[in-house]
Amino acid sequence: MKLHLTRPLVFFDLETTGIDVSRDHIVELSYIKVMPDGCEVSKTLRLRPATADGRTVPIPATSTAVHGISDDDVKDCPTFRDVADELLQTFSGCDLAGYNSNKFDIPLLVEEFLRIGKSIDLSQSRFIDVQNIYHKLEQRTLVAAYRHYCHKELTNAHSADADTRATLEVLEAQLDTYPDTLQNDVAQLAEFSAMNRNIDFAGRFVKDEQGNEVINFGKYKGRLVKEVFQRDPSFVSWMLQGDFTLDTKSVAMRLNMKYKRK
Repeated sequence: MKLHLTRPLVFFDLETTGIDVSRDHIVELSYIKVMPDGCEVSKTLRLRPATADGRTVPIPATSTAVHGISDDDVKDCPTFRDVADELLQTFSGCDLAGYNSNKFDIPLLVEEFLRIGKSIDLSQSRFIDVQNIYHKLEQRTLVAAYRHYCHKELTNAHSADADTRATLEVLEAQLDTYPDTLQNDVAQLAEFSAMNRNIDFAGRFVKDEQGNEVINFGKYKGRLVKEVFQRDPSFVSWMLQGDFTLDTKSVAMRLNMKYKRK
C-alpha cells in the first residue's frame, strides 16, 4: 500500500562511530524523501566525523566491522558542519521515519546540529518508528522484518542506503498486512509507533497519561519533574555537568526555569 501523505515524509538511516548519542558522530546518512504526490528524492552522504572545531574523530574498529566504513573511506569527505544547511533544507517541514529512529537516529541528528550551534525545529514533525510498529506486532530485526513483510532477503544490511530503502518498503508492507490496525495516516502511524511521550529526544523526560512531566531514568524514575527539581536542586546541576545530550540538558534547563522556586 502506498503511503497517504499530506506533507513530505523523510525516511533516513545513519551509520555512526558508535551508539552513544551524546558522544558519537554520523559517518553516513541516507534519506528517501517521499512527497505527497508519491515522487521520491534520495541521497546518501558520507561524512568525516569531526568535533565542533573540525578535528577528525576516529571510527572505532568495532564500528567499522558493523557498517564497513573506515577512517580511510571518509578522510576526504565533508563534515556534518559542511552539509548542515543542506540537511536543514531537506528535513525542515517534514515528518520523519526510520528503523529505531525515535531512540537513536533522530536524537543523534538533533545532537549533531546542536554541536555546531545550529538547531532543527522538529516541534511540528511526526515521527514514525517502523521498528516500534514491528516490535509491537511481530518482535523481530530489520532483516527479519524485510523477509517477513516483503518476502525478500536484505542484502547489504548496515549500509545506510539499503537499510533506508528496506524501511520504506517494510512500512508500506505493514500497511497492507494490518489494514484493521494501521491507518494510512502519518499522525496515526507516529502515535502507534511511539513508545513514550518524550519531551527530550533521548527520552530522559517524558509525559505521563495526564500530561505531567516525569523523569524517565535513574533514582527518580517515575517521579514528577516539578517535585524533584524543587526538592533536590542539585539534581539539575548534576545533569548539566553529566554525560547527557545537549538536547536533554537544554530541556532540563527549561524545566528547571519553569519549576524553580521563586
